[in-house]
Amino acid sequence: MVHNPCAAVPSAPPTRRHVTRSMQSVSRQQTSPRPPLLPSRRDAASLPRFDLHSIAMATATMASLPIAPPAPAVAPRSLVPRTRPRRRGPTMARAAAAGPGEWAPGSWRARPARQIPEYPDRAALEAKERALAASPPLVFAGEVRKLEERLGEAAMGRAFLLQGGDCAESFKDFGANNIRDTFRLMLQMAVVLTFGGQMPTIKVGRMAGQFAKPRSNPTETRDGVTLPSYRGDIINGDAFDEKSRIPDPERLTQAYGQSASTLNLLRGFAHGGFADLQRVTQWNLDFLRHSTQGDRYLELAQRVQDAIGFMTAAGMTPQHPSMTTAELWTSHECLHLPYEQALTREDSITGMYYDCSAHMLWVGERTRQLDGAHVEFVRGISNPLGVKVSDKLDPSELVKLCEILNPHNKPGRLTLITRMGAENMRVKLPHMIRAVRQAGMIVTWVSDPMHGNTISAPCGLKTRSFDAIRAELRAFFDVHEQEGSYPGGIHLEMTGQNVTECIGGSKAVTFDDLSDRYHTQCDPRLNASQSLELAFAIADRLRKKRNRAWNNLISRIVA
Repeated sequence: MVHNPCAAVPSAPPTRRHVTRSMQSVSRQQTSPRPPLLPSRRDAASLPRFDLHSIAMATATMASLPIAPPAPAVAPRSLVPRTRPRRRGPTMARAAAAGPGEWAPGSWRARPARQIPEYPDRAALEAKERALAASPPLVFAGEVRKLEERLGEAAMGRAFLLQGGDCAESFKDFGANNIRDTFRLMLQMAVVLTFGGQMPTIKVGRMAGQFAKPRSNPTETRDGVTLPSYRGDIINGDAFDEKSRIPDPERLTQAYGQSASTLNLLRGFAHGGFADLQRVTQWNLDFLRHSTQGDRYLELAQRVQDAIGFMTAAGMTPQHPSMTTAELWTSHECLHLPYEQALTREDSITGMYYDCSAHMLWVGERTRQLDGAHVEFVRGISNPLGVKVSDKLDPSELVKLCEILNPHNKPGRLTLITRMGAENMRVKLPHMIRAVRQAGMIVTWVSDPMHGNTISAPCGLKTRSFDAIRAELRAFFDVHEQEGSYPGGIHLEMTGQNVTECIGGSKAVTFDDLSDRYHTQCDPRLNASQSLELAFAIADRLRKKRNRAWNNLISRIVA
């Protein structure tokens, strides 16, 4: 019997026949292949996709850096191809086929589900789910597996994750300029981080799917009028009227279409010359010119360009793909499960399930219950997973989550994203690190310094202090240094636009400035200048960490 590597309890649909590994080659020769729902590796190679060598990795030494061999993967399972193709799709009927403890794309429906609204028109919702289930995947299994390999490097301290983007994407602000500016900001930050850390930077955007938002209260009251809360454009509208706040199934289709367009544009930017490292000095955003952070970036970029010029003069071509293209993956919170199930596909090569709405998904603070629908859904998909971790989570429960979501303890499978404020970080995080280490679990530790530092300004707007964000990051690095573990990355809500939503930073945004350019759909974001300033601070910390490790090595050799 072949076991599902992502399920807590081994299971298989009753109609599925399994074979041992020794019979796989014979089975492929004697039976005709099933039509794949996902492209094969050969087919995927001919489709537009991200180049999977980092620009940032090349920046570290101005040449291709050697990559440590990826961690051994779990042995893939193979299914006997059927001579009679059958329709396979993540429909609601598949949930009923799963027995107790078994996983299916719809088995989450038997669990308590938080943050999922009731739709008045259930028939319309199910029709949209069926339409999405028949639509092409937004990402491919091969891309997802590459990201897992890269995140495995971050878990071992050999790479650094930069994950960032909008708090919530919106339909009305969708446009090429916004996508380009966020992509360009991530390229800039990756250059800074890689130059400081001398290690690859893994770029993962909160893009092409970050439409749903969890809410503390199901309703909102203004001037004595109470309406359902705004839950993100994929569910309802932000206008405060009864019609806008009704969950609308049509929005699922619009979210899918916008995600596809965003991915198409990102792939074009990554492959079409925009990300060429020789353009490093041209990536500066217009409003950053002649600013403190803009000047710091241009100084670093000039050093990069000088190194490229030296390589060219020495006869070393800078046309390697890692120098001319970028790798960028997408991610979002796995919140609106009807949408996520509809875009889940079974890989024709491995038989594993992938949520093809994004390369990486995470479970939020409000939906990470051990017996909840969201944990049930993500435990069975093969995407890299993240879990938001606050000071409210007991270390023993964290270990149980790790065991459920990464039962095979595979590097790169699970990322723990801490969000708890600087003071709580110094008190709570050490116990969590020790508990995970004692359980023998391999995880990637990442800091989200945004959500533990949200405050209300005197004007009533939500904001975040840049100093508080930086203090939490400092605590994150301090604790990992103290515990001998690896600070694997950072998770930011940010934008390439010149907004005024977070106070502080080198431009000294004040409470009075917030209303000037406060455009967020939900929570306040760092603007480009603040984001770049934070990247320089992290790069300095990574550089000091690298220098200490080098000095310790020299001391041991001399001794």
